[in-house]
Amino acid sequence: MKNKNFKKYFKAYQWSNIVSMIKNNSRKPKICTSDFKGRLVVISGATSGIGYHTARKYASCGANILCINRNEQKSEALKTEIERDFGVSCKYIIADLSNMKDIFTAAEKLRSIETPIDVLIHNAGVYLTKRELTPEGFDKVFVVHHLSSFVINILLSEKLKSQEKARIILVNSEGHRFAAWGLQLSDLNWEIRRYSGLKSYGSAKLAQLLSMMLLADYYKPSGVTINAMHPGAVRSDTGRENGAAYRWVKKHLFDKTLKPTDISAESIYYLGVSEEVSGVSGKFFNLTTEEEPAPPALDRESAQELWAKSVEMTGVKDIIGKS
Repeated sequence: MKNKNFKKYFKAYQWSNIVSMIKNNSRKPKICTSDFKGRLVVISGATSGIGYHTARKYASCGANILCINRNEQKSEALKTEIERDFGVSCKYIIADLSNMKDIFTAAEKLRSIETPIDVLIHNAGVYLTKRELTPEGFDKVFVVHHLSSFVINILLSEKLKSQEKARIILVNSEGHRFAAWGLQLSDLNWEIRRYSGLKSYGSAKLAQLLSMMLLADYYKPSGVTINAMHPGAVRSDTGRENGAAYRWVKKHLFDKTLKPTDISAESIYYLGVSEEVSGVSGKFFNLTTEEEPAPPALDRESAQELWAKSVEMTGVKDIIGKS
Protein backbone atom coordinates (compact mmCIF):
# COMPACT_ATOMS: atom_id res chain seq x y z
CA MET A 1 0.00 0.00 0.00
CA LYS A 2 1.55 3.30 -1.09
CA ASN A 3 1.70 5.99 1.57
CA LYS A 4 0.57 9.33 0.14
CA ASN A 5 2.52 11.26 2.79
CA PHE A 6 5.94 9.89 1.90
CA LYS A 7 7.15 13.00 0.09
CA LYS A 8 5.79 15.41 2.69
CA TYR A 9 7.40 13.64 5.62
CA PHE A 10 10.64 12.83 3.83
CA LYS A 11 11.35 16.54 3.32
CA ALA A 12 10.55 17.27 6.98
CA TYR A 13 13.10 14.84 8.43
CA GLN A 14 16.30 16.46 9.70
CA TRP A 15 19.49 14.68 10.71
CA SER A 16 19.94 17.11 13.59
CA ASN A 17 16.78 15.75 15.24
CA ILE A 18 18.07 12.20 14.96
CA VAL A 19 21.41 13.23 16.47
CA SER A 20 19.57 14.97 19.33
CA MET A 21 17.53 11.84 19.99
CA ILE A 22 20.69 9.72 20.20
CA LYS A 23 22.31 12.20 22.59
CA ASN A 24 19.18 12.42 24.72
CA ASN A 25 19.12 8.63 25.07
CA SER A 26 22.35 8.84 27.06
CA ARG A 27 21.27 11.70 29.33
CA LYS A 28 20.33 11.09 32.94
CA PRO A 29 16.85 12.23 33.97
CA LYS A 30 16.29 15.37 36.01
CA ILE A 31 15.30 14.63 39.59
CA CYS A 32 12.41 16.24 41.47
CA THR A 33 12.84 16.25 45.25
CA SER A 34 9.43 17.73 46.10
CA ASP A 35 6.99 15.51 47.96
CA PHE A 36 3.45 14.76 46.77
CA LYS A 37 1.79 14.02 50.09
CA GLY A 38 -1.94 13.37 49.98
CA ARG A 39 -2.26 13.74 46.21
CA LEU A 40 -4.01 11.16 44.02
CA VAL A 41 -2.14 9.51 41.18
CA VAL A 42 -3.82 7.17 38.69
CA ILE A 43 -1.56 4.70 36.88
CA SER A 44 -2.49 2.02 34.34
CA GLY A 45 -0.44 -1.16 34.13
CA ALA A 46 1.09 -0.83 37.59
CA THR A 47 1.76 -4.44 38.62
CA SER A 48 5.08 -4.76 36.77
CA GLY A 49 7.84 -2.93 34.98
CA ILE A 50 7.67 0.83 34.55
CA GLY A 51 4.21 1.12 36.10
CA TYR A 52 5.23 -0.80 39.22
CA HIS A 53 8.32 1.30 39.85
CA THR A 54 6.40 4.50 39.12
CA ALA A 55 3.66 3.57 41.60
CA ARG A 56 6.29 2.92 44.27
CA LYS A 57 8.08 6.20 43.49
CA TYR A 58 4.94 8.30 43.87
CA ALA A 59 3.89 6.38 47.00
CA SER A 60 7.33 6.88 48.54
CA CYS A 61 6.75 10.63 48.18
CA GLY A 62 3.38 10.50 49.94
CA ALA A 63 0.93 10.13 47.05
CA ASN A 64 -2.13 7.90 47.18
CA ILE A 65 -2.26 5.44 44.30
CA LEU A 66 -5.15 4.23 42.16
CA CYS A 67 -4.15 1.56 39.64
CA ILE A 68 -5.88 0.19 36.57
CA ASN A 69 -4.67 -3.41 36.14
CA ARG A 70 -5.79 -6.64 34.52
CA ASN A 71 -4.87 -9.07 37.27
CA GLU A 72 -6.69 -8.91 40.61
CA GLN A 73 -4.25 -11.13 42.50
CA LYS A 74 -1.26 -9.03 41.44
CA SER A 75 -3.21 -5.85 42.18
CA GLU A 76 -4.00 -7.02 45.68
CA ALA A 77 -0.33 -7.88 46.25
CA LEU A 78 0.68 -4.40 45.05
CA LYS A 79 -1.89 -2.78 47.32
CA THR A 80 -0.58 -4.70 50.33
CA GLU A 81 3.03 -3.87 49.50
CA ILE A 82 2.54 -0.14 48.94
CA GLU A 83 0.31 0.41 51.96
CA ARG A 84 2.77 -1.54 54.15
CA ASP A 85 5.91 0.15 52.85
CA PHE A 86 4.71 3.74 52.57
CA GLY A 87 1.57 4.15 54.70
CA VAL A 88 -0.49 5.58 51.84
CA SER A 89 -3.70 4.38 50.21
CA CYS A 90 -3.43 2.07 47.21
CA LYS A 91 -6.63 1.05 45.45
CA TYR A 92 -7.23 -0.56 42.10
CA ILE A 93 -9.69 -0.99 39.25
CA ILE A 94 -9.64 -4.28 37.37
CA ALA A 95 -9.86 -3.70 33.62
CA ASP A 96 -8.44 -5.17 30.43
CA LEU A 97 -7.47 -2.12 28.39
CA SER A 98 -7.71 -4.08 25.15
CA ASN A 99 -11.45 -4.53 25.77
CA MET A 100 -13.62 -1.54 24.93
CA LYS A 101 -16.26 -2.41 27.51
CA ASP A 102 -13.63 -2.54 30.26
CA ILE A 103 -12.13 0.76 29.08
CA PHE A 104 -15.46 2.55 29.38
CA THR A 105 -16.16 0.94 32.76
CA ALA A 106 -12.79 2.02 34.12
CA ALA A 107 -13.28 5.55 32.80
CA GLU A 108 -16.72 5.81 34.41
CA LYS A 109 -15.30 4.67 37.75
CA LEU A 110 -12.59 7.30 37.53
CA ARG A 111 -15.12 9.96 36.58
CA SER A 112 -17.25 9.14 39.64
CA ILE A 113 -14.39 9.72 42.09
CA GLU A 114 -14.99 12.86 44.15
CA THR A 115 -11.30 13.28 44.95
CA PRO A 116 -9.35 15.33 42.37
CA ILE A 117 -6.99 13.33 40.17
CA ASP A 118 -3.67 15.16 40.35
CA VAL A 119 -1.71 13.02 37.90
CA LEU A 120 -3.09 10.56 35.33
CA ILE A 121 -0.44 8.24 33.90
CA HIS A 122 -1.27 6.14 30.83
CA ASN A 123 1.36 3.43 31.10
CA ALA A 124 -0.31 0.16 30.04
CA GLY A 125 1.31 -1.29 26.94
CA VAL A 126 1.72 -4.34 24.78
CA TYR A 127 4.07 -5.44 22.00
CA LEU A 128 2.98 -8.28 19.71
CA THR A 129 4.92 -10.05 16.98
CA LYS A 130 1.69 -11.43 15.51
CA ARG A 131 -1.56 -9.57 14.88
CA GLU A 132 -4.28 -10.00 17.49
CA LEU A 133 -7.76 -8.52 17.35
CA THR A 134 -9.87 -7.32 20.26
CA PRO A 135 -13.46 -8.50 20.83
CA GLU A 136 -14.53 -5.48 18.77
CA GLY A 137 -12.30 -6.52 15.86
CA PHE A 138 -9.66 -3.82 16.35
CA ASP A 139 -5.88 -4.26 16.38
CA LYS A 140 -5.01 -5.01 20.01
CA VAL A 141 -1.84 -2.91 20.08
CA PHE A 142 -3.72 0.11 18.69
CA VAL A 143 -6.44 -0.23 21.32
CA VAL A 144 -4.12 -0.62 24.32
CA HIS A 145 -1.77 2.20 23.36
CA HIS A 146 -4.13 4.67 21.74
CA LEU A 147 -7.86 4.02 22.03
CA SER A 148 -7.79 3.22 25.77
CA SER A 149 -6.09 6.51 26.68
CA PHE A 150 -8.22 8.33 24.08
CA VAL A 151 -11.49 7.18 25.67
CA ILE A 152 -10.34 7.72 29.27
CA ASN A 153 -9.03 11.20 28.50
CA ILE A 154 -12.28 12.24 26.85
CA LEU A 155 -14.54 10.81 29.54
CA LEU A 156 -12.46 12.50 32.24
CA SER A 157 -12.16 15.80 30.40
CA GLU A 158 -14.92 17.67 32.26
CA LYS A 159 -13.79 16.35 35.66
CA LEU A 160 -10.20 17.38 35.05
CA LYS A 161 -11.17 20.80 33.69
CA SER A 162 -13.38 21.44 36.71
CA GLN A 163 -10.39 20.76 38.98
CA GLU A 164 -8.49 23.58 37.20
CA LYS A 165 -5.27 21.63 37.64
CA ALA A 166 -4.06 18.17 36.63
CA ARG A 167 -1.27 16.57 34.65
CA ILE A 168 -1.75 13.79 32.12
CA ILE A 169 1.34 11.79 31.19
CA LEU A 170 1.44 9.43 28.22
CA VAL A 171 4.17 6.83 28.53
CA ASN A 172 5.00 6.87 24.86
CA SER A 173 8.16 5.77 23.05
CA GLU A 174 10.84 6.69 20.55
CA GLY A 175 9.25 3.70 18.83
CA HIS A 176 6.71 6.09 17.31
CA ARG A 177 9.47 6.69 14.75
CA PHE A 178 8.83 3.19 13.34
CA ALA A 179 5.74 4.73 11.71
CA ALA A 180 8.13 6.86 9.67
CA TRP A 181 5.64 7.78 6.95
CA GLY A 182 2.62 8.36 9.14
CA LEU A 183 -0.57 6.46 9.86
CA GLN A 184 -2.48 4.37 7.36
CA LEU A 185 -5.92 5.44 8.53
CA SER A 186 -7.62 3.19 6.00
CA ASP A 187 -5.91 0.10 7.45
CA LEU A 188 -5.54 0.60 11.21
CA ASN A 189 -6.37 -3.08 11.82
CA TRP A 190 -3.71 -4.39 9.42
CA GLU A 191 -6.17 -6.18 7.16
CA ILE A 192 -4.52 -5.06 3.93
CA ARG A 193 -0.85 -4.66 4.86
CA ARG A 194 1.40 -7.40 6.14
CA TYR A 195 1.52 -7.13 9.92
CA SER A 196 4.74 -5.89 11.50
CA GLY A 197 5.16 -5.80 15.27
CA LEU A 198 7.45 -2.78 15.11
CA LYS A 199 5.23 -0.84 12.71
CA SER A 200 2.07 -1.71 14.62
CA TYR A 201 3.68 -0.53 17.85
CA GLY A 202 5.02 2.60 16.17
CA SER A 203 1.66 3.44 14.63
CA ALA A 204 -0.13 3.12 17.96
CA LYS A 205 2.42 5.34 19.70
CA LEU A 206 2.20 7.86 16.85
CA ALA A 207 -1.59 7.90 17.20
CA GLN A 208 -1.21 8.70 20.89
CA LEU A 209 1.02 11.67 20.07
CA LEU A 210 -1.36 13.00 17.44
CA SER A 211 -4.29 12.91 19.86
CA MET A 212 -2.14 14.64 22.47
CA MET A 213 -1.72 17.57 20.10
CA LEU A 214 -5.46 18.24 19.97
CA LEU A 215 -6.04 17.55 23.66
CA ALA A 216 -3.32 20.05 24.57
CA ASP A 217 -5.23 22.67 22.59
CA TYR A 218 -8.50 21.68 24.24
CA TYR A 219 -7.06 21.98 27.76
CA LYS A 220 -5.09 25.21 27.20
CA PRO A 221 -7.22 27.60 29.28
CA SER A 222 -8.00 25.11 32.04
CA GLY A 223 -4.79 24.41 33.96
CA VAL A 224 -4.75 20.80 32.77
CA THR A 225 -1.63 19.73 30.87
CA ILE A 226 -0.88 16.66 28.79
CA ASN A 227 2.59 15.50 27.76
CA ALA A 228 4.20 12.35 26.39
CA MET A 229 7.52 10.79 27.27
CA HIS A 230 9.94 8.11 26.15
CA PRO A 231 10.75 6.10 29.31
CA GLY A 232 14.23 5.15 28.19
CA ALA A 233 15.68 1.86 27.00
CA VAL A 234 14.85 0.00 30.21
CA ARG A 235 14.01 -3.53 31.27
CA SER A 236 10.25 -4.18 31.32
CA ASP A 237 7.71 -6.95 30.79
CA THR A 238 6.54 -5.59 27.44
CA GLY A 239 6.37 -8.43 24.93
CA ARG A 240 5.67 -11.17 27.48
CA GLU A 241 2.56 -12.14 25.48
CA ASN A 242 4.75 -13.39 22.62
CA GLY A 243 6.16 -16.87 22.07
CA ALA A 244 8.96 -18.66 23.94
CA ALA A 245 11.58 -17.81 21.29
CA TYR A 246 10.89 -14.08 21.57
CA ARG A 247 10.94 -14.21 25.37
CA TRP A 248 14.28 -16.09 25.36
CA VAL A 249 15.91 -13.56 23.01
CA LYS A 250 14.53 -10.67 25.06
CA LYS A 251 15.78 -12.11 28.35
CA HIS A 252 19.22 -13.28 27.24
CA LEU A 253 20.10 -10.64 24.64
CA PHE A 254 18.00 -7.46 24.78
CA ASP A 255 17.55 -7.14 28.55
CA LYS A 256 21.28 -7.37 29.19
CA THR A 257 21.83 -4.09 27.33
CA LEU A 258 18.95 -2.20 28.98
CA LYS A 259 18.96 0.19 31.94
CA PRO A 260 17.14 -0.21 35.27
CA THR A 261 13.49 0.83 35.31
CA ASP A 262 14.14 3.33 38.11
CA ILE A 263 15.14 6.01 35.58
CA SER A 264 11.67 5.78 34.02
CA ALA A 265 9.97 6.17 37.39
CA GLU A 266 12.14 9.17 38.29
CA SER A 267 11.32 10.79 34.94
CA ILE A 268 7.58 10.23 35.25
CA TYR A 269 7.68 11.65 38.78
CA TYR A 270 9.53 14.72 37.55
CA LEU A 271 7.02 15.32 34.76
CA GLY A 272 4.11 14.85 37.15
CA VAL A 273 5.35 16.96 40.06
CA SER A 274 8.18 19.35 39.19
CA GLU A 275 7.39 23.06 39.03
CA GLU A 276 9.93 23.32 36.21
CA VAL A 277 7.36 21.84 33.80
CA SER A 278 4.29 23.51 35.30
CA GLY A 279 2.09 24.76 32.47
CA VAL A 280 4.08 22.89 29.81
CA SER A 281 1.71 20.94 27.56
CA GLY A 282 1.62 19.11 24.25
CA LYS A 283 5.32 18.22 24.39
CA PHE A 284 7.33 15.04 23.89
CA PHE A 285 10.13 14.25 26.34
CA ASN A 286 12.98 11.77 26.13
CA LEU A 287 13.00 10.94 29.85
CA THR A 288 12.95 14.55 31.11
CA THR A 289 14.52 16.30 28.10
CA GLU A 290 12.09 17.97 25.70
CA GLU A 291 12.56 16.63 22.19
CA GLU A 292 10.98 17.11 18.78
CA PRO A 293 9.12 13.96 17.73
CA ALA A 294 9.12 12.55 14.20
CA PRO A 295 7.45 14.74 11.53
CA PRO A 296 4.28 12.59 11.31
CA ALA A 297 3.60 13.36 15.00
CA LEU A 298 3.37 17.07 14.15
CA ASP A 299 0.85 16.68 11.33
CA ARG A 300 -2.29 18.52 12.47
CA GLU A 301 -4.35 17.40 9.47
CA SER A 302 -3.56 13.77 10.24
CA ALA A 303 -4.35 14.39 13.92
CA GLN A 304 -7.81 15.67 13.03
CA GLU A 305 -8.49 12.73 10.71
CA LEU A 306 -7.33 10.28 13.38
CA TRP A 307 -9.50 11.99 15.99
CA ALA A 308 -12.61 11.61 13.84
CA LYS A 309 -11.72 7.97 13.14
CA SER A 310 -11.16 7.26 16.84
CA VAL A 311 -14.50 8.81 17.76
CA GLU A 312 -16.15 6.61 15.13
CA MET A 313 -14.40 3.46 16.38
CA THR A 314 -15.18 4.00 20.06
CA GLY A 315 -18.53 5.80 19.96
CA VAL A 316 -17.27 8.31 22.53
CA LYS A 317 -18.60 11.86 22.54
CA ASP A 318 -16.56 14.20 20.34
CA ILE A 319 -15.37 17.03 22.61
CA ILE A 320 -13.26 18.71 19.94
CA GLY A 321 -14.38 18.11 16.38
CA LYS A 322 -12.39 19.65 13.56
CA SER A 323 -10.69 22.86 14.59
